Amino acid sequence: MKPVLSDGVLAGDRRALARAITLIESTRPDHRGDAEALLADLLPQSGNSIRVGISGVPGVGKSTFIESFGLHLIAQGHRVAVLAVDPSSQRTGGSILGDKTRMEQLARNPAAYIRPSPAGGTLGGVARRTREAMLICEAAGFDVVLVETVGVGQSETAVADMVDLFLLLLLPGGGDELQGIKKGIVELADMIVVNKADGDLAPAARRAAAEYHAALGFLRPASARWKPPVLQCSALHQTGIDEIWARIVAFREIMTDSGELNDKRALQAKTWLWSEISDTLLRRLREHPAVAERLESLENQVMQAQISPASAARQLLSAFLGETVRAED
Repeated sequence: MKPVLSDGVLAGDRRALARAITLIESTRPDHRGDAEALLADLLPQSGNSIRVGISGVPGVGKSTFIESFGLHLIAQGHRVAVLAVDPSSQRTGGSILGDKTRMEQLARNPAAYIRPSPAGGTLGGVARRTREAMLICEAAGFDVVLVETVGVGQSETAVADMVDLFLLLLLPGGGDELQGIKKGIVELADMIVVNKADGDLAPAARRAAAEYHAALGFLRPASARWKPPVLQCSALHQTGIDEIWARIVAFREIMTDSGELNDKRALQAKTWLWSEISDTLLRRLREHPAVAERLESLENQVMQAQISPASAARQLLSAFLGETVRAED
């Protein structure tokens, strides 16, 4: 079945693509081997897209932007995949499911593919599946992959660790809003875009862009060859979208010519490796019978300050490894 599935993905068959992503999202142990074999088949045909991460504050118009941006790229002959990293989906089901209905034109376009993140699971698990889905979409011929952060907090870092360029969408709010944005998220941005720069908000958008530009002057850019630009657009009226894409293409060319893009992707692959090791070890530790037998009791003892977290962790790890518990130093 696996060769047929990989052949279908490589041929651009949308059903095969959906089945392939469903396979790599599966938590069944017997599916993991098939998923890894499928990825091994497709890996040589991946890596040929421009990977763009998109994050934004609530109400920024992210769905409208993604649809306008995606349709602009498709008009230029590109094929666009939209994926999501949503650690909150365990509780909410993931807002991109609703976004897919709001992005009706993009969702109906045969040159686009929109895939919600899997419901449930940890951020690490969701991010892993999104990375694998990205590779499958690339093998299926999508040359632009947009990875959206639906959740908040660590999801931005997870997305930045799997894309070439991280784009931060902001509202024309200016300085007050900038103070409310985590510095670490701004530092991740390779590009800042002020959306809703139209109508009565156009002057506020210009002021906000100037303030964001000034604020970036206090941050050290990730690359000496690229200073993150601050752009304006109106996703609703589809203005400024062409300039955003032109800057992304320029970024890609600069990073490719300097070798930084290859280095960045290699480092991301290494980070992915250790993330896989951490996630797998943690899962197997929790599932281990000797650990499961003692876990609840030790958790309660830690919560009641009857034992230190370090001592409880050592006991659980010793149970996992089949070792005799050492006395605390």
